[in-house]
Amino acid sequence: MDPVRLTTPRLILRTVDSDDTDAVYAAAQDPDIQRWTTVPSPYLHEHAESFTRQLVPEGWANDTMFTFGVFLPHGPLTGMIGVTMRSLGVAEIGFWATKEHRGHGYTTEATVAAARWAFTHLAVDRMEWRAEVGNHASRAVARNAGFTLEGTLRSALNSRGTRRDSWLASLLPSDLNLPSTSPYLPAPTT
Repeated sequence: MDPVRLTTPRLILRTVDSDDTDAVYAAAQDPDIQRWTTVPSPYLHEHAESFTRQLVPEGWANDTMFTFGVFLPHGPLTGMIGVTMRSLGVAEIGFWATKEHRGHGYTTEATVAAARWAFTHLAVDRMEWRAEVGNHASRAVARNAGFTLEGTLRSALNSRGTRRDSWLASLLPSDLNLPSTSPYLPAPTT
């Protein structure tokens, strides 16, 4: 698939390329991004080059991972959103925000936009979010975007060689008033 551009009232979501390498590198120097995400630590300029020149374009070309840089109109990078296909109809979303742009709702706004796009253009019927237990900022974004926390998965993440517990939440098309591509029959409540 060719990369797409999404817009929200305050943001532009677009693929990143070699022109964005320095901005990605600078943002990923933040200890919180290195602590709570899967970016390498220490994060070297060559990691940013590989990400913007190889990994992002390959994900779009292979229809496996759809990565968006989140930008203010005519402005700087505020974060990244990635939608990774996990199985038929199921994708996982991940995100990070630059330190100076946290707390403004940009990541929540971008997450909803990316989820809407995935539900309407990728035949996704379930969007999952996972984060290491303790990553309260990421959990707040997921909750504010409408995700339902489903529980804690024991030993579900490998963070630099150490197994860690993970929170799991989901978002369904119906949570955003969108139709599903497949019928959904929820379990009866008791």
